[in-house]
Amino acid sequence: MLSKIFRNPFFRFILVSSGLYIFWYFLYEYYLKPVTGFDLVIIDSLVRIAESILQILGYTITDYGYVDGDCRSHIGIDGSMGVTIGAPCDGSVLFALFVAFIAAFPGPWKHKLWYLPVGVLFVHLVNVLRVVGLAVVVHWNENWLSFNHDYTFTLIVYSFVFLLWWIWVNKFSGVGKKQTAA
Repeated sequence: MLSKIFRNPFFRFILVSSGLYIFWYFLYEYYLKPVTGFDLVIIDSLVRIAESILQILGYTITDYGYVDGDCRSHIGIDGSMGVTIGAPCDGSVLFALFVAFIAAFPGPWKHKLWYLPVGVLFVHLVNVLRVVGLAVVVHWNENWLSFNHDYTFTLIVYSFVFLLWWIWVNKFSGVGKKQTAA
């Protein structure tokens, strides 16, 4: 019975990607989050890169500084309240979803070994742009933050992850080529 399920590509994908995500969840909740500075490294990177982009765009950044030696998790443009980046918004869940989807989907590992880190980097950069966008939104009208955080930028970031997965399926997995040849 189990071997029949694993022979079906759809069910195999669902089971493997779900298993990988569950593995990630427990690794994150019981080791990475409580024992390491995993989230702090990602958040600090988001803040530093977003600040650089905002400065390139001509905005003056408010210096929130460090609190008790921790990384900065707050970014803002002078004259605004800024935005705070917490662990749920640092993109680590998106990294896990992306990795689980690509790893679970058929395709040559020689492509997966370069596509996974490149994809995670792109997801991180899109999240940086999300932080930049939210900082600009708050600068112009802080009442728009909640809607844009919850809907606009969430849709954009998850759509980007889906786009990366779509590119994998159609360009690198080889699945379409196998069906065409058959």
